[in-house]
Amino acid sequence: MILDEHLNYRNELLDESKDDEGFIQENLILSQVLPSLLDAKLIDSEDFTNSYFKSTADKLKINAYSINESGERLQLFMIDENSINLSATPEDLMVSIKASYESQFKRCTNFHNKAIKGYLNDEIQDSSPVRPLVSKISSSQGTEQFDVIEIFLITLSSTVSKQGATIQPKQIEFDDKEVVVTYSKNRERYNKVLIIKRRIIDLNFLYNVLISQGSREALTVNFEKTFGNPLYAIKAADEDYFESYLCVLPASVLSRLYKEYSTRLLEKNVRSFLQFRGVNKGIRETIRKEPEKFVAYNNGLTITATDGDISFESGQYKIKSLTDFQIVNGGQTTATIYFTQKDGFDISKVKVMAKINVAKEATDEELEELISNISSYSNAQSRVSKVDLRSRNPQLVRIKSLSESVMTPSGKKWFFERAKGEFNTKLRIAGSNKRRLAKEYPTQRRFSKELMAKYYSAWGNQPHLVKKGGEKIFRYFIEKLTGEGEFKKPIVVNRDFYEELIATVILFRKLEKIYGAGKNSMGQLRSAVVPYTLSILFMITDADKKASSFDLLKIWLNEELESDLEAYLTQLLKLVNELIKKYSESDDYGEYSKKEELWKRISSSKEIKDFTGTDDTIKIIDKYGISKAELKKRKGANDNTEEVNFKNLSDNILIHSNGVNYYKSIQLNTDLLTGADQRSLSGLVHAIINKKDIEDDLVSFESSLTNKLRVEVPDFFDNIEREEVLLYNTLNYVITHYNKCINEKNDVLLEFQKIEAIAKAKQVKYASVFDQIGKNLVKGISPTIKQIYYASHIIKDESVKELNPKTTLDISKVRIDELLMRKMFEWDSTAKILSSKERTYIADFAWGLKQLNSFHEKNIKRHLETLLKRSFKIY
Repeated sequence: MILDEHLNYRNELLDESKDDEGFIQENLILSQVLPSLLDAKLIDSEDFTNSYFKSTADKLKINAYSINESGERLQLFMIDENSINLSATPEDLMVSIKASYESQFKRCTNFHNKAIKGYLNDEIQDSSPVRPLVSKISSSQGTEQFDVIEIFLITLSSTVSKQGATIQPKQIEFDDKEVVVTYSKNRERYNKVLIIKRRIIDLNFLYNVLISQGSREALTVNFEKTFGNPLYAIKAADEDYFESYLCVLPASVLSRLYKEYSTRLLEKNVRSFLQFRGVNKGIRETIRKEPEKFVAYNNGLTITATDGDISFESGQYKIKSLTDFQIVNGGQTTATIYFTQKDGFDISKVKVMAKINVAKEATDEELEELISNISSYSNAQSRVSKVDLRSRNPQLVRIKSLSESVMTPSGKKWFFERAKGEFNTKLRIAGSNKRRLAKEYPTQRRFSKELMAKYYSAWGNQPHLVKKGGEKIFRYFIEKLTGEGEFKKPIVVNRDFYEELIATVILFRKLEKIYGAGKNSMGQLRSAVVPYTLSILFMITDADKKASSFDLLKIWLNEELESDLEAYLTQLLKLVNELIKKYSESDDYGEYSKKEELWKRISSSKEIKDFTGTDDTIKIIDKYGISKAELKKRKGANDNTEEVNFKNLSDNILIHSNGVNYYKSIQLNTDLLTGADQRSLSGLVHAIINKKDIEDDLVSFESSLTNKLRVEVPDFFDNIEREEVLLYNTLNYVITHYNKCINEKNDVLLEFQKIEAIAKAKQVKYASVFDQIGKNLVKGISPTIKQIYYASHIIKDESVKELNPKTTLDISKVRIDELLMRKMFEWDSTAKILSSKERTYIADFAWGLKQLNSFHEKNIKRHLETLLKRSFKIY
């Protein structure tokens, strides 16, 4: 049942939102939830400013706020505290009445109403975290700046309909409200219409973002509803995958669209590129002086959609609505028209040409590729770089493979979540292995691609950009990797890069922990202070041509900060915390720390020069520094090392470990599967039975199918018994020994030849496979799946030691079922203890080709007894 999935996800969110003392913190819930809003493109950045305020008597509440990238939209976040109560029952967490949400929203709208009228100015103390927000809202400057107030009610409850036979999820929407507000400017009074938007962020929404792997929320623009009329167009093309229309849009339509949806209108690549530092002067001049010529001078817009309500009437096409609306070229034009009108210019005579491409009958992958290509070619004449911001970006794929292949010196791996919800899906389908997986990859050793961009970029001179977060910092990171934009050459993504990346993750997170969160923290500026602090350390080491570089490898080797470095950085954190407040020209320190001028002031300040000139700084650099020449030499020595990519093998291990039974069970879901799906599943079964490597296309199919099952039949995974983890343990055994050689500079081939010798001495079957594996690893080639099957005998041998020799198994009490017989068959297919005829005999019953009776059961138990004597394990 989908509602059970919601509640399971709620439990995970609450677990991730606990502080060091085990208490759930509302600000930590925001940190968990806002990335999902960013994925859905409802906000421009996951960064927020804490502004917690609650008045029970006046029924007011707010948790935090954010200002969008272009500055005209104030976004307020409020958490429904009842929904995070650990004692809440499933019934308590099912909301079916709209009025329940209305009363919650009213707490936040009341707060805004009181603030904008100035009623809270005297009530709120200067030290309160909500003070900057109240001051901003109540000022004429704030009233002029904000055209839209968007309130997000975050509730860890499910919105449901109870009218049918079963309880089902549903969506509740709220109409926008418009209020007239007054402000002063240049001693004159002005009136304007302020739009109030309300949006529920419930478990329905959060779970959908999770299982869609972070896909944006499709934006539907209804022209008839919004403007009273459709768009009139001519059809320019009708191809297999798309159709194109040409039309002329009044500037007022574009301005209203931007006010309604802001940067959600813009395609990801364009949105993350645009710099909203004011309007384009050329466009503004044309609007002011020659508005009627704008359509001739401007290149116009390119728009994509995945569907539309389009009809042909009276000799012309009418576009009533477009689904998944995105502007892929003309984002700067749209934004400039909006801000030009906002500044008081007349745009009534301005018109803009638009080409609208509507994709049709395309798969999600084909659609993504089409939109990406349209975006690239449409922007070919502009400065928009063509970096791939999608999760399948080659650099991200490479980092993922390194995370699967590289172990820390203590033998641990980090989990890089390349796609949203990837780890959650692994847990969901892990069955009995869930606890092992969670233990192997605890929260502190997992990171997403967005967090990776922040961590890695913080080790540089852009802390204000890190503070902005969102797609801005992600683009900066990808451009740095690929050598696009301002960067002259790409970064080599290899083991050295990965080790330094993990070191920056450790550094960043440790500084976050030192700064603290909640009542015992240094303050309310952690998201700014941490990157600013790291950038100062970078500035006096790596960025200084005359100074030593900071040796991040030492953090990688220690996997933590030593006490002297921790003490030094604690003092620097405290100093930076005060300097942000001292040098900020606004009392909204969080927002102002996103400006480069603050970084320039702090980095060149007397306080920083004095601090970095102390004996403590000299000692730290002496201990943790490395000369630039030595660092270059070390990296150069590693450039020639053949890197082994275990990613494909790891994917194969997962599929083979699932076993034949798992995929046979999937094949029973005939309603969900196409003929092609059934053939692909048969291909997987065939590969597992024959211990063959699985091709990349089948691996991709299996991953897509798993996600599909998770969406369509989530309870399927509750009824599947998972196979043992022998292959997984064998792969870990190989990767551990390989990494040990790399970390200790030992001979890889010699290491695996030693394992071979030990295996032969123990009379382990197929011992020579370790020599083959070693020779391949030296060449940069990962083992085959069949080699892992053969190598697993040494793991079986070591497992035997763990058994109590006095323990005996009563064969008569063993239940013979299909799962056990399949396990016997698959194990003996490698061990070859039984004859081929005996294995075939077991297989006939294991896969239901013959009916098992008491006579055959006795024979199966006889074969089981034979296998048990040769190290086969039932459990």
